[in-house]
Amino acid sequence: MAIAANVAPSERVTYEDLCTMTAAEARGHFRNGAYSGHTAGIAPGMLQGNVVILPADLALDFSRFCQRNPQPCPLIGVTDTGDPMMRTLGDDIDIRTDVPAYRIYEYGELKDEVTDISDLWQDDFVAFAIGCSFSFEDALIQDGIRLRHLEQNKTVSMFVTNLMTEPAGPFSGGTVVSMRPLPIQDAIRASAICARFPQAHGQPVHMGDPAEIGITDINAPDWGDPTEFRDGEIPVFWACGVTPQNIVRSAKPPFCITHAPGRMLVTDVPAWATDSKKLKS
Repeated sequence: MAIAANVAPSERVTYEDLCTMTAAEARGHFRNGAYSGHTAGIAPGMLQGNVVILPADLALDFSRFCQRNPQPCPLIGVTDTGDPMMRTLGDDIDIRTDVPAYRIYEYGELKDEVTDISDLWQDDFVAFAIGCSFSFEDALIQDGIRLRHLEQNKTVSMFVTNLMTEPAGPFSGGTVVSMRPLPIQDAIRASAICARFPQAHGQPVHMGDPAEIGITDINAPDWGDPTEFRDGEIPVFWACGVTPQNIVRSAKPPFCITHAPGRMLVTDVPAWATDSKKLKS
């Protein structure tokens, strides 16, 4: 786990510490560089979001892409052009510092991973927050469904699939999914629970044979950590907000910033406020 070089060991916080904090408290530690790990299980019950930051001349096409692909890209927040504050999702959310880690892309190629993008921010940037599956995980746990990546403090497995998105402008490509192994009876319950969270990807897009959606090796995720399977479990796949990172590979914009996989924006909005009318506007 990369920590900002100017953070003293005494100031660093652990994942276990963060799981006892509010969303605002956790963001404070992301902001000062004290933690850059995954955010699954942090601020339970609060909406988390994937992040995409693009120049304004691409923002309209990207908004259209999200509208046409609401399951992998449920749009939950957008900044004003040049304004780094994500005002609709909480108080004092600075998109330049309040995500644990960011990825920098140039013409579709990953160039760097950093914990602060203040020196990269430009007056024409627009930041998008896209709903994240971490938001429904607390509901699954509350219903007694065990999630192994959380129990083992790992980043959920994510895969590129052959499930194609609806294109918009330069944006097109395959849907990325997150995967959780579950017993069949839990998979059915999880599907019903997640239907209540359309702003966090909703129901699974596939259960069972990974090859049917173009995944050749379930033990080799494109992002995240491999996940152990136990007897009686099947893989369950949800549309994932890392999809835009896959889309960026194809669109090749001159410059784009995203969250690092598994490192989300933790908002002040309750995860149950999935009706767009309940989100701040």
